[in-house]
Amino acid sequence: MAKKTNLIAGLDIGTTKTSVLVCEVTDNGIDIIGIGTTPSDGLRKGVVVNIENTVDSIKGAVDEAEHMSGCAIRSVYVGVSGGHIRGQNSLGIVGIKGGEVDREDVQRAVEAAKAVSIPTDREILHVLPQSFMVDDQDGIKDPVGMTGVRLESKVHIVTGSVTSIQNIIKSVNRVGLEINEIVLEHIAAGEAVLSQDEKDLGVVLLDIGGGTTNMVVYYEGTVRATAVVPVGGNYITSDISTGLRTPVAEAERIKIQHGCAYGPLIPREETIEVPSVGGREPREVSRQILGRIIEARMEEILNLAYKEISKSGYEDLLAAGIVLTGGTSMMAGITELAEQTLNMPVRRAFPQKLGGLNEKINHPMHATGVGLVLYGSQNVSKKMRSGSGNALTRTYKRLKNWCLEFF
Repeated sequence: MAKKTNLIAGLDIGTTKTSVLVCEVTDNGIDIIGIGTTPSDGLRKGVVVNIENTVDSIKGAVDEAEHMSGCAIRSVYVGVSGGHIRGQNSLGIVGIKGGEVDREDVQRAVEAAKAVSIPTDREILHVLPQSFMVDDQDGIKDPVGMTGVRLESKVHIVTGSVTSIQNIIKSVNRVGLEINEIVLEHIAAGEAVLSQDEKDLGVVLLDIGGGTTNMVVYYEGTVRATAVVPVGGNYITSDISTGLRTPVAEAERIKIQHGCAYGPLIPREETIEVPSVGGREPREVSRQILGRIIEARMEEILNLAYKEISKSGYEDLLAAGIVLTGGTSMMAGITELAEQTLNMPVRRAFPQKLGGLNEKINHPMHATGVGLVLYGSQNVSKKMRSGSGNALTRTYKRLKNWCLEFF
């Protein structure tokens, strides 16, 4: 297989599916050149419970993406989520050397904020700067060059369980892949579906997956809070299976084909055919009964998410409202139910358009995968700029030495 230097791959290991997106960074932007998706049954609520099944799922998705792109995948940006994820805000204070803030001072302030007590069974995934204060001047985004004696930094720290993260790493490495970076899935999804205006005004992203609902709060352009609600679309499937006495696989099909989360949108006379268990004859069931089952669970998920929003203290500062993404967000009526339950403006978000095979990723379930390659492309761009600078420096030194030899 061909090997390209500007290749980026994002690996989204979910509770219901594992997907790999491969893109190439070009002068004109980012082109999606391959995608692979396989069912996942090695995770529960975002946490690995079966290494072998997880490895098989990753390998299947990687093989499919490699076949489509014609390129060998060597390393990936990996998304992580689950009930073990925790977020907390922290403050760091340092003195300013020389009276003027430089990059070293900023780094020291962030490191000071990072120096919080963290249990030995947890590790830091992200340290996300929110704002800085120079002496009594607060709300500063970039303090470099400002004059003062004291620099304060406010950051959001994301931590995860060491064992849960190590199981993800082990599963990826067993497929023969290196990990470029582990990225919180909510943050990756935010890169793919949120506009800068929404982040500035105040917005909540709810990524409703199969096993979990991921939440991230943005305000004034930065991450203010993160949380994971350990309930997702699989619980709706289970409720349908129990309530309508039908196999789980049929319940999933019924949910996708006929599901609606908001009762007023369902015609009263409409019925659906529900397969029975044990060889019994299928039954005709009112679609409104299905709707009531779905609405009850979906309302619970939204209320749990709102509790996390309230804990953040930003519930009254979210001018841009709620943005829904993830596979479960495609259900009919979910935006109407969310607006009624949360009393905020709500929209369903699709990943931003990229080049190449864009039509294959134009679905909320690919928001995290697209976000991972966007996150990775920022690192590649930095390396490309750095590489160009190094090449120019080396050329300049060779010319200088040549001139010294002859003149």
